[in-house]
Amino acid sequence: MKHFLLFYDYVPDVFERRPQFRGAHLKHAWAAQQRGEIIVAGALADPVDCALLMFAREDKSVAEDFAPADPYVTGGLVASWHVREWTTVVGESALTPVRPDEA
Repeated sequence: MKHFLLFYDYVPDVFERRPQFRGAHLKHAWAAQQRGEIIVAGALADPVDCALLMFAREDKSVAEDFAPADPYVTGGLVASWHVREWTTVVGESALTPVRPDEA
């Protein structure tokens, strides 16, 4: 298992255009969470110009497949997106924990 982050860069008027897509987007995201794919997801605040979605899977294909089917992407609210593997080392959910005495 690995962690992956899906980065969304929103269009400038995302806040005005979001309401018509939000219900379908949340349905899509919660379905992925129920399947055990998304760990946590949400928009960054002040300003709301991007979002991060954290996935836990064997490879990044689940995150890469999520975005093109997301109503925020198909509705034109996301200017660009990309996926990066994330090496998590601290915390209960870290997949490769490193303790201070191991560093």
